[in-house]
Amino acid sequence: MTATVVRERRAVLQRRIRFIVAFTIAYNVIEAVIAIAAGTAASSGALIGFGLDSVVEVLSAAAVAWQFTRRDPERWERPTLRVIAVAFFALAAYVSVSAVLTLTGVMAPEHSTVGIIVAAVSLVVMPVASLLERATGRELGSATAIADSTQTMLCALLSGAVLVGLLLNTLFGWAWADSVAGFVIAVFAVREGIEAWKGDACATSVGMLMEDEHEDHADDEHHDPHLS
Repeated sequence: MTATVVRERRAVLQRRIRFIVAFTIAYNVIEAVIAIAAGTAASSGALIGFGLDSVVEVLSAAAVAWQFTRRDPERWERPTLRVIAVAFFALAAYVSVSAVLTLTGVMAPEHSTVGIIVAAVSLVVMPVASLLERATGRELGSATAIADSTQTMLCALLSGAVLVGLLLNTLFGWAWADSVAGFVIAVFAVREGIEAWKGDACATSVGMLMEDEHEDHADDEHHDPHLS
């Protein structure tokens, strides 16, 4: 694969990342407004918290969007990862506090038809966006895109927890159900936050090919045929 082809492929992948995060930001802004409004109307702390979690996802996606508008996105990899790590920790804190408040009876998920619909839609839409961003990030070799895709998937899992909690509370009065799932999600969020903070990621084909092409080109320029 020539350097020109690799650069063109990388440009395509970067445009795809920008499109995915733009969609994620737009979707989560709408989701946050609806969830907070529905939670306020139903006096549901779980739904209000779900809406606030969408704000955290917007922060993470916005950080990646900002990075990929730079002339040299790779240069901004580490600071962007730090922002995403903070978003992971904020998500873990929210889920943990929400779970504790639910278990102690301070708040409980209440019935909300709008809330159930929003959580169900997110449970379908967010995994698709996450998987597409992760696949693109792996091919591009972008730690920030991979980390943001994990953030999106955790938000999808949280949607599932909220949905299950709302349904079980409506059908059986089990207000504790989403708390159990919430604690599990919090553990994964902390783990991913630590990895993002340290900058752990899987380098992938296009990123490594670009580096290899550059090194090969440099070796050719400095190669002395008399030493062969």
